Amino acid sequence: MQSARFNASGNAAAKVSYTARRLVELGHGSTGTLGLSRQDARPRAGDLVLCRVTEIGHHKSLGQAHGKRNRLFVGDTIVVAYGARYAPDQFEAEVPGDLGPCDLAAGGGIAGRVVSSHSRMNPPTRLQPLGLVTDEHGAVINLARLARPVVPALAPRPRTIAVLGTSMNAGKTTVAAALIRGLSLAGRRVGAAKVTGTGAPGDPTLMADAGASRVIDFTDLGFPTTYQLPMAQVIRILRSAVTDLTSHQADAIVLEIADGILQRETAALMRTPEFRADVDGIVFAAGDSVSAVAGVRLLREEGLPVMALSGVLTASPLAMAEAVASVDIPVFEAAELSDPSVAGRILTGAMAGGSLVRDESGLPEDHSRLTDCSGPLTAESVA
Repeated sequence: MQSARFNASGNAAAKVSYTARRLVELGHGSTGTLGLSRQDARPRAGDLVLCRVTEIGHHKSLGQAHGKRNRLFVGDTIVVAYGARYAPDQFEAEVPGDLGPCDLAAGGGIAGRVVSSHSRMNPPTRLQPLGLVTDEHGAVINLARLARPVVPALAPRPRTIAVLGTSMNAGKTTVAAALIRGLSLAGRRVGAAKVTGTGAPGDPTLMADAGASRVIDFTDLGFPTTYQLPMAQVIRILRSAVTDLTSHQADAIVLEIADGILQRETAALMRTPEFRADVDGIVFAAGDSVSAVAGVRLLREEGLPVMALSGVLTASPLAMAEAVASVDIPVFEAAELSDPSVAGRILTGAMAGGSLVRDESGLPEDHSRLTDCSGPLTAESVA
């Protein structure tokens, strides 16, 4: 269990959530140098906060590093990060304006104030903030300060496939993991990233288990979530993730973009020149056949290279048959994407209906350029 000790807590150890894991990875919390600020300040997204669990609700466990889950009990103290959350199947939450009681908005360690929830949801787990986490100098620790440095890449960006979907729980992570598996079995050194969403250990862990040589997400880059972030920061996360994976010698990249293509940040991101420059093809995950047809059409209207369809809809033979009859791109069950030949054909744009524009060498036009990175990217510059 990842835990941290505070200079006023004696031998008591607080459980450290996935979003706050860098606190432990960087050596904070093991020497009793962490303190608390109880000043009546307005919390910022990414500020780390020590909370006491006062009531167990929907989230009964705390996600930690490497996919571990730690059961929560009333009275536990936990280190989480303030953040907003967008989850149509669960909670919408915002960063509160004070250090008053709040909610565990996501099991990966997001403290927020729930403003709406799906009708099937139980009430959130309740938290009592004890203070913002500070260093030995009394400075509040924000995730941006703990972000991994990103080394500029001098090698060409490898071919990059993005997995987008119709909505939360459309099967995007399963599709991304299957694609990573297939490419790894094909001998590729696959880098994977979750570019947007809410900090949670499950998706990065599954990507690593599928064979990715390196996995990075927005929490590594200093952000607990991407909901309500200015688009410039979302773009910075995308560019930093691609640069990081390229500099770690990936020869294929798989990106997962959270939520559906109508979600505000996702919709804005996929229309940016930076997204078009960094993505060579799209695999679209859909929950049903009608949304599959509409989603493929929307992506095509945006001029994006959607190459294959997959997702939860393929669990139904009838829904899959409807999709096959209605779109002119290949439709795959997720398991088929773990076939090295299928994954390899998607990566190289060899699928019928693929719309990649190719240069004279047969590679996508952007493949031949160096990764655009002016100067080192650091935690502070990313934030």
